[in-house]
Amino acid sequence: MRDMTWIYAVVVFLSSEARGVDTVVRHVAFRRGSEVNLTCSNKTWNDLMFVVWVMTLQTKKTCRIAFESRGESYDSCKDGKSLRNTSGALSYLHISKFSDADEGLYKCESVYTGGNDHHAIHVTIIVAPTTSAWLEHKDNTMVAVCRAERGKPAAIISWSHTGNISSVETGSNGFLTVESRLELLEGTDTGNLSCVVRHQNWTETRFLALKHEQGHPPWLYVLVVGVIVVLLAGFLFFAHKKIITLRRCRQSDPSSSKCPPAEDVEEVEPYAIYVQRVNSIYSSSADLFT
Repeated sequence: MRDMTWIYAVVVFLSSEARGVDTVVRHVAFRRGSEVNLTCSNKTWNDLMFVVWVMTLQTKKTCRIAFESRGESYDSCKDGKSLRNTSGALSYLHISKFSDADEGLYKCESVYTGGNDHHAIHVTIIVAPTTSAWLEHKDNTMVAVCRAERGKPAAIISWSHTGNISSVETGSNGFLTVESRLELLEGTDTGNLSCVVRHQNWTETRFLALKHEQGHPPWLYVLVVGVIVVLLAGFLFFAHKKIITLRRCRQSDPSSSKCPPAEDVEEVEPYAIYVQRVNSIYSSSADLFT
């Protein structure tokens, strides 16, 4: 008798779709980890004959949960979902801790004396994004960048300043990343610049200050190269001047004590000094970019 009851329930559920019974379509979203209760009828158990839920989840899993007014139940989901009643005897589907695996399409058929209710509920999860904001330079232009990563649904980004704004939205495994770029005019005060991010998971709007900078402005590279060129030119000038002085000293009076020892000063000493100073210069320039 029990098997015949559930066969009848499934037949009624499928036949209601086939004969075009009016379906109430709803879209709902819940935060990850929240407690969820879904209803598909305002009838109490005194009026209901049975309730059948058919769920097609994002994990490609399809399962059924049903309950009959005489107390018989059926559950092929086996994942913690259950049918419960309110204090007023209204039936609802309970999910104790909503997760990504619970997303999907939930179809419900409530059969009662004199009719039935058919609902199709699209259930999605709400996930807050990870946010970041920074300044960078591109083609001699300062650009403010704001990013909200792997949120669901997508975050909404705006700026405290106006300007040339471009936004890109990308998705991966159902999660969405939004990046907004604001080109700043020359002389813009970035100290008061902020990125404004809104998301369905938050009760308040978030303001992000651009605290760090990625990359270095072009003028800094020019300055560093200029300093290196000047130092090298100065070093080579004094080294060349010293060599000429030493040669003249030896040519005029090779035995003079005022001249350096008879070592190959022109070849050894200038080269050693050159290597030492060049290494020092490159070490100093490298510190500028760390």
